[in-house]
Amino acid sequence: MISLDNIKRIYFIGIGGIGMSALARYFAFHGKEVSGYDRTSTPLTKQLESEGIPVVHHDDENLAPKDAEMVVYTPAIPAEHRQLNFYRQNNYPLYKRSEVLGMITERSFNICVAGTHGKTTVSTMIAHILRDTGYGCNAFLGGISTNYNSNFWSSDRNMCVIEADEYDRSFLRLSPNLAVITAMDADHLDIYGTEQAMQDSFIEFSGKIKSDGMLFVKEGLARMEEFRAPKKITYSLKENADIKAGNIRVMNGYYIFDVKVNDELIEDVALNMGGLHNVENASVAIGVARQLNIETEAIKLAVEDFRGVKRRFEYIIKKKRIVYIDDYAHHPEELGTLIKSAMNLFPDKHCTVIFQPHLFSRTRDLASDFASTLDQANEVIVLPIYPARELPIPGVTAETITGKMKNDNTRILDKKMTLNYLKELAAKNQLENRLIITAGAGDIDTLVEPVKEILTANLK
Repeated sequence: MISLDNIKRIYFIGIGGIGMSALARYFAFHGKEVSGYDRTSTPLTKQLESEGIPVVHHDDENLAPKDAEMVVYTPAIPAEHRQLNFYRQNNYPLYKRSEVLGMITERSFNICVAGTHGKTTVSTMIAHILRDTGYGCNAFLGGISTNYNSNFWSSDRNMCVIEADEYDRSFLRLSPNLAVITAMDADHLDIYGTEQAMQDSFIEFSGKIKSDGMLFVKEGLARMEEFRAPKKITYSLKENADIKAGNIRVMNGYYIFDVKVNDELIEDVALNMGGLHNVENASVAIGVARQLNIETEAIKLAVEDFRGVKRRFEYIIKKKRIVYIDDYAHHPEELGTLIKSAMNLFPDKHCTVIFQPHLFSRTRDLASDFASTLDQANEVIVLPIYPARELPIPGVTAETITGKMKNDNTRILDKKMTLNYLKELAAKNQLENRLIITAGAGDIDTLVEPVKEILTANLK
């Protein structure tokens, strides 16, 4: 195994990925010469370049640094990628992102947050509490923290907070001291094959916890008795959990609540973000912080200061006449939670959901669940499927979902048509009292600014 201490020049193939960019920032912070490739220029790759990390966007082996001492790549890179094959054929040290993250965390105290949804918010909450209270941590996150506009930060304390990714079984390379499992809904069946096999990997992940460690797990998950942690703490909004939130009050789209952590009652916690599920997420983050003996009042102040994660129940517009929320939700369970939470917060508003399915395989496997979930909304626009790493699957399209829906106020539109439709509604003064939600893990985020412009113009 290569020694990271002796490496000076590192090249990242797929550097624009959220996990890869966090690693790139880590090495740049520690004085390494970092550069990389990504298929397209994005706000994240532009930000990396502004931080002094060069990024190329052409798969040309002539642009691949020949003096790289280590090459890090993501499993999403296609097998025919020319730069990757150049490095492979010339015997450069090649490592997956998960392998490098495992190496970094071999000698640290690790808080690892896993789950098919919720892990980005929970890991960011924990890392924020540790940073805001002055406790300190190194954070490797799967989303951009709104407070710090980054998915990575460093600290002198030898502690890491890590979003533990189940894709490609990456999280099995980690060695947690404290671990969180938020959910185990069927997902990544292109990798695992069956829901049972996916659950098996989470159970194996729980077995990676160190002998003096602890697992925080959401109450009610399947196969709860099979988790192999030395000690298990449950959390939920339910009464029978070890960590539970109660006395929940809504104030202008935000929450005030109490949290019972074992025998301690922490009263009047303020969470300045929407979504009842985020009360639950905050509860486990508070439980982890108390396990580290961080003072209760400092934790409350940190939670109140938490501004969320970009594209996780993110308020783009929050006005009396129009509310616009953008979210990364791409699985039926998290999409359903998003829609239900938003409609509960704003019950008097007409809810329009603009959803971009992510992956042909996920659309095929979970079409019925997507359909019933989207049926909750008053109006639904479904965009064409974002393929990501996949080739098209014959017969699998956006209509695979809409064909199963009962909501007659549903249409399939591409991004340009969606913007034109919203402009038509604005021209007819029909965007009043609307709750607009954009959701998906593909490139639907490119709609956020133009949708915001249309809605903002309508407010004038």
